[in-house]
Amino acid sequence: MRPLQERMTKANALLAPYAVPHEGKLGRANQEPPDATRFPFQRDRDRIIHTQSFRRLKGKTQVFVTGGGDHFRTRLTHTFEVAQISRDIARTLGLNEDLSEAIALAHDLGHPPFGHAGEEALDLWMRDHGSHFEHNAQSLRIVTLLEERSSLESGLNLNREILLGLQKHTTPHDLPAEVRRATKAGHENTHMTQGLSLEAQVVNLADEIAYTGHDVDDGLRAKLFSESDLKKIPLAEQALEQSKARGMAARGAIIDLLITDLYACTEELLRSIHDLDQVYASKEPLVRFSGAMKGALGALREFLWKRMYLHLDVLKANEQGKIVVRTLCKKLTTNPTPKVLEFQKRGGGTLIEAVKDYVAGMTDEYAQKSLARYALST
Repeated sequence: MRPLQERMTKANALLAPYAVPHEGKLGRANQEPPDATRFPFQRDRDRIIHTQSFRRLKGKTQVFVTGGGDHFRTRLTHTFEVAQISRDIARTLGLNEDLSEAIALAHDLGHPPFGHAGEEALDLWMRDHGSHFEHNAQSLRIVTLLEERSSLESGLNLNREILLGLQKHTTPHDLPAEVRRATKAGHENTHMTQGLSLEAQVVNLADEIAYTGHDVDDGLRAKLFSESDLKKIPLAEQALEQSKARGMAARGAIIDLLITDLYACTEELLRSIHDLDQVYASKEPLVRFSGAMKGALGALREFLWKRMYLHLDVLKANEQGKIVVRTLCKKLTTNPTPKVLEFQKRGGGTLIEAVKDYVAGMTDEYAQKSLARYALST
């Protein structure tokens, strides 16, 4: 077997000059000896997927509450789809696939149970106590503090390129509702991508591409809308025509249209970029959709908001999830369990923060069972 450095040098030669090299540039908080066979970002990927936080994603809501159907997306299956799309885009653009994959696999670790409804409930509860909750910040907290790979240090000691990607990860779903309405769904929050590697920018858009495609798929499966309804939206109509011509699912056609546009727009922008320093210095994202596609995507996202995310059945489940989260937070603050006190010790913070960490890590089912146990004990 060839030495690790020799293999990395050969792999780096295949990367574009503006890609993050396989050995990374920013390093880890605590330096480590190199692995015998794996590249640094491969090690980080493995650390992420072996965490308890990653495994719990299988029981967390994407849009439909887990348990409502075996074939609806969960937070875990969504994560895999984002990682797959991220790798494909990174490879095509000559970027570091391992880095994009690692960011993608970690980007939703901080999501609480019950999807964005659970996040809103936790945020409101934290604001009542002078703080706030945001799942990207929680993802970063998980990999730097709450998860452990060694008894000698907290966190996973990931490369800083991954931490930066998690810290500044954003999609229209991640913005407050009032900001989404002001900017219209489907438009990037430009200032959040300043200083990001292209690999991290890829994950930002791969996330949006993945959930747009699979939310259409899940919405059709749940009969929240029909293909006839979708045909009123230009991007969806184009995707449906392509899907029938090529014998593919509407989801796949939407993803194909979005990625094809991304390639055309991004490759044009990258013509003036010659190294990684220029990427980090850019004040605007370099991985993006064309203006026409952003408008078309915005119309589709608006349709999904009205017909899917604001559907009565979805809202009802969301409200139930919010009640579970807020009630658990109140009860665990009044009567903290040994697990909460363990979180407080590990995090070195307040009881309120420990409750937040504990509840945010729960699956939908565990949160519901925990609340039921409290009801039986009172």
